[in-house]
Amino acid sequence: MNRRFALRLATTAGFAALIAGCTPMFGQPNADIVEVAVSAGQFTTLVTALEAAELVETLKGDGPFTVFAPTDAAFAALPDGTLAALLEPANRDQLVSILSYHVVAGRITSDQLADEQRSFDTLQGQRLHIDGKIGVRVNNATVTQADIAARNGVIHVIDKVLLPR
Repeated sequence: MNRRFALRLATTAGFAALIAGCTPMFGQPNADIVEVAVSAGQFTTLVTALEAAELVETLKGDGPFTVFAPTDAAFAALPDGTLAALLEPANRDQLVSILSYHVVAGRITSDQLADEQRSFDTLQGQRLHIDGKIGVRVNNATVTQADIAARNGVIHVIDKVLLPR
């Protein structure tokens, strides 16, 4: 891994963890992406949304997947009523579109993102634009913690919910 990127990421993740009064997560290589997200405690809303969208089994599958996972705080920052509306059964297709926009087929680790600008096709069908030149940005979100290992992929924590165009 690029040392400058690793230091930048470690500093950001360590500072965020210090502020939150917790220790950084390191993943569970024998657990699937959903199990890792559940155990982390900061993805309760994401897991609820995955259940409502009926995507849990997909992310428990073989993969590998890279998930850019918004935290509970990222979901809470959506405009009032947005999340509640998305969780309604009538809006399932829109929820599936948004959630699958956060997932890329394959295992993409931070060393593949450092000091580069790249784009990746999402399971939703549109592309995510990643800029690793100054921290790591995914569209308009910042990766606050990278490379959380799972048996079937990797999770990168982001501070915003990504919305497809």
